[in-house]
Amino acid sequence: MIKSMTGYGKAEAQLRHGTLTIEIRTLNGKNADINLRTSLLPKDKELDIRSKIASALTRGTIDVFITWTPGDEESGRQLNMDIARNYIEQARILAKEMGVQYSPANLALLLNTILRMPDIVDTRKGDIIEEDEWPEVNRAMDRCLEQVNEYRSNEGKALHADVCSRVANILALYDKVESHEAERLENIRSRIIKAAEELNIKMDKERFEQEMIFHLEKLDINEEKVRLRQHCRYFLDTIDGEAWPGKKLGFIIQEMGREINTTGSKANHAEIQKLVVQMKDELEKIREQSMNIL
Repeated sequence: MIKSMTGYGKAEAQLRHGTLTIEIRTLNGKNADINLRTSLLPKDKELDIRSKIASALTRGTIDVFITWTPGDEESGRQLNMDIARNYIEQARILAKEMGVQYSPANLALLLNTILRMPDIVDTRKGDIIEEDEWPEVNRAMDRCLEQVNEYRSNEGKALHADVCSRVANILALYDKVESHEAERLENIRSRIIKAAEELNIKMDKERFEQEMIFHLEKLDINEEKVRLRQHCRYFLDTIDGEAWPGKKLGFIIQEMGREINTTGSKANHAEIQKLVVQMKDELEKIREQSMNIL
């Protein structure tokens, strides 16, 4: 069964000093575009994490969020006193220049503001994940990736049902095209004869029939019908028979579109043109959906 490139997963690793939370969100993309949105991973671990993600998810735009929540003992957090003092000193100089007098209320407000400033709470990143805790982090990553793939599989079922039903709709619409074929050819033949009569063209009957056959052959859509049905079967075989059919389906859709467009250009029949427009609409919806198939 196919998978969608849209997915979501979340897992946690309970470590000594707190909780590491991993969230992965995926959308469609041509390749495995992995964005690690965290500053918690050491450089020597990042390559292994990227490799694990690419192997599990194969393709798509993949955003990975890793966040840290310290334990109750706050063992991983402390005030950066040097930065705090620097903020206060700069605020004191600015207040003096602007003629603002310090008061207990002003100082309390200033301290409250400073505690919200970037880098004022210092997280000791080196102590967050200790070396012997990495197996637990990797297990959490594996659980998160499993959730993403389960989500993708569920989305894939809906995608499969939708695009396959639309391929069936295209085949049914082409069956209706065939029902107009005899009428279409007779109308074309009648128009040619009428035009010749209006222009008072005298032509040898046998030669006229040869020219008529030649003209009707140029407007014949039998080859388009055969090829379109072959492409539709190939589409269904590919989506059911390959693990990652998304890119190949895109090429097949192009070929399906070519046969539908050629049918429209040869039609010369109002009802067939309407059917061609409906087939194009179904194919465009298939194209949109297939861009999210892994």
